[in-house]
Amino acid sequence: MEISTSSLSLFTVTLLVGLTAGICFTWGNAVTPGIGQLNDLGYLQAFQKMNRSIENPLFFAVFFGSFLVGIAAIFTNKGISPEHFGLILLAVSLYFLGVVIVTVFGNVPLNQILDKADLVNSSEEELRALRERFENPWNRFHIIRIIASMTSFALLIIAGISKS
Repeated sequence: MEISTSSLSLFTVTLLVGLTAGICFTWGNAVTPGIGQLNDLGYLQAFQKMNRSIENPLFFAVFFGSFLVGIAAIFTNKGISPEHFGLILLAVSLYFLGVVIVTVFGNVPLNQILDKADLVNSSEEELRALRERFENPWNRFHIIRIIASMTSFALLIIAGISKS
């Protein structure tokens, strides 16, 4: 069995987008609802620590690699059927807009506000105000990422089925 560049790029982008979709789904399905039950200080401290923890080379390789390998998959799969190529193009575009752009311009600025907060020396009112400023907007942006990443993943799976 010969593995072509087009098949390898499609497989790799599908895997990376699938990993990102899994992170997004798990975060939205278990992590944020779980820590959402904590008091303001506990919630903000937990979120602050998780944000700092997730920013690591492996996460960045998967998160941004999905888009970069997706670009490669677009170029290496130009010769497949227009329907399957359109699915790849749509999946990569949706990932870029709904995951990368939403993260960079939606979630990250909120994460930066939280990261700079001195939680231990904040009053209960300050903690409540910070949580109100952070939690609902962050979760709304994250819902977009969940939908976009899972849809991108599904489109890539469909594109990979009998793509020739």
